[in-house]
Amino acid sequence: MSATTMTTSLPLDQERPLAMTEALSQRPEMAPEELRRAAWTCSVGSAMEYYDFALYSLASALVFGPLFFPSSIPGMGLVGSFATYFIGFAVRPIGGIFFGRLGDRHGRKKVLLLTVTLMGLSSAAIGLIPSYATIGIAAPLLLVLMRILQGFGAGAEQAGAAVMMTESAPKERRGYFAALPFLGIQMGTVAAGLIYFGMLTGVPNIAETWIWRAPFLGSAFLLVIALYMRLNLKESPAFAKLKEEEEHEEVMPIREVLTTSWRPITAGLGLRMAENGGSSIYQVLSISYLVHTVGMSSQWGTLALIGAAFVGAVTIPGAGWLSDRYGRVRVYRAFAILQAVTAIPVWYVFSQGNPVLSMIALSLALGVATWGMFGTQGAFLPEMFGVRHRYTAVSFTREFSSVIAGGVSPMVGQFLIAMFARFNIGGVTSGKFAWIPLATYVIFLAGLAVLATFFIPETKGRDLMSQNDVF
Repeated sequence: MSATTMTTSLPLDQERPLAMTEALSQRPEMAPEELRRAAWTCSVGSAMEYYDFALYSLASALVFGPLFFPSSIPGMGLVGSFATYFIGFAVRPIGGIFFGRLGDRHGRKKVLLLTVTLMGLSSAAIGLIPSYATIGIAAPLLLVLMRILQGFGAGAEQAGAAVMMTESAPKERRGYFAALPFLGIQMGTVAAGLIYFGMLTGVPNIAETWIWRAPFLGSAFLLVIALYMRLNLKESPAFAKLKEEEEHEEVMPIREVLTTSWRPITAGLGLRMAENGGSSIYQVLSISYLVHTVGMSSQWGTLALIGAAFVGAVTIPGAGWLSDRYGRVRVYRAFAILQAVTAIPVWYVFSQGNPVLSMIALSLALGVATWGMFGTQGAFLPEMFGVRHRYTAVSFTREFSSVIAGGVSPMVGQFLIAMFARFNIGGVTSGKFAWIPLATYVIFLAGLAVLATFFIPETKGRDLMSQNDVF
């Protein structure tokens, strides 16, 4: 390393001995077989997270309202149901910071074992909670508690999977491999959707039976599989190399992470507005809107989500591959723009109540535009941060955006629908016209993401052993 390079390095690198800095830049890579195993292992964890996420989304829209939040005002039971959905998001940043710091101190693998265990146990416990009619106020309180534990564990799950794969893959294929864990979104969503479709077909009023509990209890089975696979997972080469060179170095305090990395964190929050907000709006709110406001059957609403998930299974790895070819910034921006320009036609189609067209519309809005951003973001966010605090920074960025975009959106949207439904215009329930402010909200979130892309330098091919953020 030349003297010029040393004098222009940022402070974190200036503090290191020359030999250490050179050693850190020589990042080892996983063997191909180990890399494929890591991709499958991380995907199973993501599948479990989104299986639980999709289950809770569908149950919030179709079951939890009458069971846990009885109300005399039409639509307000759903508001209470979506409020518990929001609470799970609200604790995710706390879980992200807690587990992120553990991951930066003790390793990515150990934290991935802890998060999947907490998610699996809390999700299974939801299937054991009695209804409000049985135990009164204790029922929604227990639901909230389990949702808090579920969200706390989920706060570092996908961030850990993305960091693990980004640090393990060869730099020329980093986008593709970092996108693969997000295929778990599709696996989990399809599994939950098919289960709910089968239940709704056989037992239309599932909220009045015990059968809705079975999928939640099934989380325990998925937990066993995930733990078996993750116990055999190797640590990421980048973290292993870092610890080899810095065995006794302290993890950067969260306050220092927030003050020194505020630029990429702020930009990352902007990116995630469209991605996370869009995911919650289309996976949760659109199904509730189609079923409860437009009048579509629950089976069709569930099928629409399943169809979008199959489309997303192609979009996510495709987006990662495109980002390896054309860069993270341009590909992410393209999908955010697509989300914005499709919002009005998609929500108008929803309002018309045609099942087939609604399936196509959801596949475009969620399966292509929104999940295309997920596929690009897999490598994008981890590449923005230095190696010492990468897990903490990525977890915080992902999960704080989950609160301000993902968690709030369904609750606010359902409140708008409930308010519109109180009026009747020309014999038509005006709640159907709530698609107009809902589409506008999607455009606003997508606009924030597009704007953020103009402030972020390209990260493709960046040295992941660098101690510095991308800007």
